[in-house]
Amino acid sequence: MTLKRILGAMALLLTPAIAFAHPGHGDNGLIAGISHPVGGLDHLLAMVAVGLWAAQQKGAARWALPCTFVGIMLIGGLLGFEGLNLPALESGIAASVLALGLAVALAVRPPLSLAVAATALFALFHGVAHGLELPQMSSPWAYAAGFVAATAALHGLGYAAVRLLPQAAAPLVRLAGAASAATGVWLLAS
Repeated sequence: MTLKRILGAMALLLTPAIAFAHPGHGDNGLIAGISHPVGGLDHLLAMVAVGLWAAQQKGAARWALPCTFVGIMLIGGLLGFEGLNLPALESGIAASVLALGLAVALAVRPPLSLAVAATALFALFHGVAHGLELPQMSSPWAYAAGFVAATAALHGLGYAAVRLLPQAAAPLVRLAGAASAATGVWLLAS
C-alpha cells in the first residue's frame, strides 16, 4: 500500500470528526468521542507524537508505546467518567506535548520500561480529561469507543509518517517533534 493511500484512508477515518465537531450531532457520544482528541491541539499533538516516537523505536517499543497509550487512556477515561480529577491535569497534558515532542525531535530510545512508564503517565492525563468531558446525555461506552478509535488513528498517522516516508524526511519528523515541544512550552506558559 502506498503512502498516498494510507494517508487518504486516515483522512477519511477522521473526516466525520471534522464534519461533526460542532454540537448537536451524535447524541450517542461516538462523534463527540471521535472529535475530542482530534479537535484539541494538545491531544492531537500528543497522540500523533506517540505514533511518530513509536516508529522511531526498534523492536517491541514500536507496538508497546501506542498500545500502552490507548489502554491507559481508556482506564483514565473510565476514571474520569466517575469524576476523578488529577491535580494539575491541564499542566500534565501540556507537559506530555512537550516531552513527547522532545522525544521525537531528539529521536530518543530509552529503555522500554522507561518509555512505557512515561507513555502510560501521559495517557492517564489525557484519558481522565476525556472522561471528565463526557457530554451529557451521551453513552459513555460510545464516547469511549470514539476517543479510542480517534487516538489509535492519530497514532497510526504518526507511525505511518515515519515508516513510509523516505529516510531523507527524517529531519522533517524531528522538526515536527520540535514544533510540538515548542507548543507544549506555550501551553505550559499560558
